[in-house]
Amino acid sequence: MNIVILAAGTGKRMRSALPKVLHPLAGRPLLSHVLEVARTLNPTRLVVVVGHGADQVQKAVGAPDVQFAVQEQQLGTGHAVLQALPLLDPTVSTLILYGDVPLTRASTLKRLADTAGQRYGVLTVTLDDPTGYGRIVRDAMGRVQRIVEQKDANADQQKITEINTGIVITPTSQLREWLASLKNDNVQGEFYLTDVVERALEAGVDVVTSQPDEEWETLGVNSKQQLAELERIHQGNVAEALLVAGVTLLDPARIDVRGTLTCGRDVSIDVNCVFEGAVTLADNVTIGPNCVIRDASIGAGTRVDAFTHIEGGTTGANVVLGPYARLRPGAVLGDEAHVGNFVEVKNAVLGRGSKANHLSYIGDSDVGARVNIGAGTITCNYDGANKLRTVIEDDVFVGSDTQLVAPVRVARGTTIAAGTTVWKDIVEENQLVMNEKTQISKSGYVRPVKKKA
Repeated sequence: MNIVILAAGTGKRMRSALPKVLHPLAGRPLLSHVLEVARTLNPTRLVVVVGHGADQVQKAVGAPDVQFAVQEQQLGTGHAVLQALPLLDPTVSTLILYGDVPLTRASTLKRLADTAGQRYGVLTVTLDDPTGYGRIVRDAMGRVQRIVEQKDANADQQKITEINTGIVITPTSQLREWLASLKNDNVQGEFYLTDVVERALEAGVDVVTSQPDEEWETLGVNSKQQLAELERIHQGNVAEALLVAGVTLLDPARIDVRGTLTCGRDVSIDVNCVFEGAVTLADNVTIGPNCVIRDASIGAGTRVDAFTHIEGGTTGANVVLGPYARLRPGAVLGDEAHVGNFVEVKNAVLGRGSKANHLSYIGDSDVGARVNIGAGTITCNYDGANKLRTVIEDDVFVGSDTQLVAPVRVARGTTIAAGTTVWKDIVEENQLVMNEKTQISKSGYVRPVKKKA
């Protein structure tokens, strides 16, 4: 089948300069969610109709398998589909989706396509309150006769609770003729795609319907309020799937997954955690509250304590992180490493069993196994123009308040005294390294006092 996604609208009620279809849901544009589902159906042609903010939309979602049609004037859904026709394969049916309806399941769309076959298919849903939606008008035999928009519906038609979702599948070979015959003599002054139903019936093509499993699959976004509602629905679905998979969520209503989260067995996640990009948590990982984890792989048995931020980091097994730790891109922690309170690691490797438990910065470094890094240690990796590397070999003890001025290497087994600045390579193993210092005491010293006003 062909798939056409309508994404040309202005989205005035969003009150934003950003095109509506680019507003994020779970960290990705609304349109990206629709494209993801569309691709699972293996379309013959995949066309996005753009209009408002066309350049931005094309830049955001452009891909080799996506073609774009431009609707210069937004004259209605029928007019939008007409712009895509030259890009479609006329020998197969065309499924029409919407860039601001992000939660429709592939199974629902496949069922619609299977139901329709070579006929005209409409995805409908029955609502307790259908206000604002186009109504499905049927005859006494239950056959679809037409779709009437809310503003054009009479009193009896407004009582109908079965509504049009806008998602349809249609024979493509006849679509050009049907669209060309549309008129805009309606309240909106637009060319409605819904009027194609009558054209299909006039041509002797049956119109059939299918319904989704869940009402929320058909919900669109026209305002920030609706966007927030769909975000919570999506996150609820993600949380439910995690629970079914055996993940422990301390509060399923307080987790945000803005990408993909893959979990092993016996994973526990506390409240208010955010997962972005591709995150993998191995068996027996525990995530404390208020953590943000992006594009990371966390090894088995690792404990991530509260308020830890991880971006692009990788840990081995049985690592302890936080609270208030930060791993930046390129951070790699070996098995049983510890990175504690207010420690930042960037583009650095910590070997097995190495520890930096307090108030330190480890950047552009290769740290061996069983290294102790004392509180207040800094790898001085930037000379104002270039990032330089520090190498600390196995079994080194780094005392508190040490500065390692890169590029520098510290040999195996070295002990660095507290308060030392290391700017030369230590090439012999098992050395004690310190700076020459003189401590002076003066008697009779009187502290200054504040002068009274």
